[in-house]
Amino acid sequence: MNKPKRDIQGFGLSLLNRFAGSETVDKLGLRKPAEKALYTASKASFGAANLANQQFRAVRNLLTPERLQNAPSGGLFDLTPTDEQAMMQEATRRFADELLRPSAADAESHREPSEEIWEQANALGLAQLAVPEKLGGAASERSVITSGLVAESLGWGDMGQACALLAPVGVANALANWGSAEQQMKYLTAFTGESPPDAAFAVVDTEVTPDPMRPRCLARQDGDQWVINGEKRLVPLGRFAELFIVSVDTDKLGPRLMLVEKGAEGLTRHADDSMGLRGGGLGRVRFDKVRVDNSALLGDDKTFADAIHLARLMWCSLAVGCSQAVLDTVTTYVNDRKAFGEPLSHRQAVAFMVSNIAIEVDAMRLMTWRALSRCDQGLDFHREAVLAHRFCAEHAMDIGSNGVQLLGGHGFVTEFPVERWYRDLRAVGVQEGGLIA
Repeated sequence: MNKPKRDIQGFGLSLLNRFAGSETVDKLGLRKPAEKALYTASKASFGAANLANQQFRAVRNLLTPERLQNAPSGGLFDLTPTDEQAMMQEATRRFADELLRPSAADAESHREPSEEIWEQANALGLAQLAVPEKLGGAASERSVITSGLVAESLGWGDMGQACALLAPVGVANALANWGSAEQQMKYLTAFTGESPPDAAFAVVDTEVTPDPMRPRCLARQDGDQWVINGEKRLVPLGRFAELFIVSVDTDKLGPRLMLVEKGAEGLTRHADDSMGLRGGGLGRVRFDKVRVDNSALLGDDKTFADAIHLARLMWCSLAVGCSQAVLDTVTTYVNDRKAFGEPLSHRQAVAFMVSNIAIEVDAMRLMTWRALSRCDQGLDFHREAVLAHRFCAEHAMDIGSNGVQLLGGHGFVTEFPVERWYRDLRAVGVQEGGLIA
């Protein structure tokens, strides 16, 4: 890993200082929230404990689990982000532009984000946004649309690193949404520190055509414990995670989610070389007679389906962001690049291809937002999530391929990022889980 060039506190506070001193804050009427955030960040930066190599244990008793209420709905179909969402978009987009995109090639070559990226991402407090305020986090309400907007912005910067950075956030979201009081106190409070633990969902099975709704990883009940056998692949942070949420098929309860710590006997993991998402630290995780207590069960039978569909929507959001990056790049390229005395964009075939990319990106975004909005309103969103995922999986690959085509020879070499984006976008069709809103 590369050594950080800027300290954690300096980067996090510099972002907040930019907001506090910008005219945008006053226009949006967010002066007081921005100043409060700056004060909170300053206090957290100098007082939070380092939780590297976390030993999970409950720090105090919690009688009932803390649940975040859905953000209030205005009752109207309105795609305009709220003031708070606009601030999050601006912050994460700037992070993606200044840090993720310049470091993407290095992360791909090392098969993981650099230490600098991790520390500066932690300074943004992404994981804390999933933890209720009563447990020491920063979340006052649940908004999956906000999570989708954050994922979209990070995906615009680099999809591989984004899936790694969002993996612990997904675990924190799952614990906040479905964790018991015991699980929240043991695990969720660990995400409130300066260095949240590496954590990940393990969903994709090793079969050629895996069905996430029917896990091939099996859990057999043995007294007051469960014995897990099987293997998961394409797990973001699979090589490093200290905590896993694993999809299993139980012998009595059907498909369920279970919490497994890295030190469990019989758990092994190693790198999983892949075509794309190489900056995400993907790994294989094998479970050989791994024993966990009954308390490791997360949520109920409905939880499983909700988790899979929310994960699909996060992959859709990442695909929208990366596809937007393709569109931005090819639009500039075909307008600037000249052939036979005129810009490439003057060629009708080129112009039509770029316009089709723009149409597909907007359609992907709207379908994803629709599903996320229904979830925020407490409505059934499974149908919309399936439609959005299938549409994004198909068209994201087309967008990546057309991006390479429009750049010609430049699209085939690593000097331009479109070849990496093409490989990353193909992952949307196979990555059914791993990130939870």
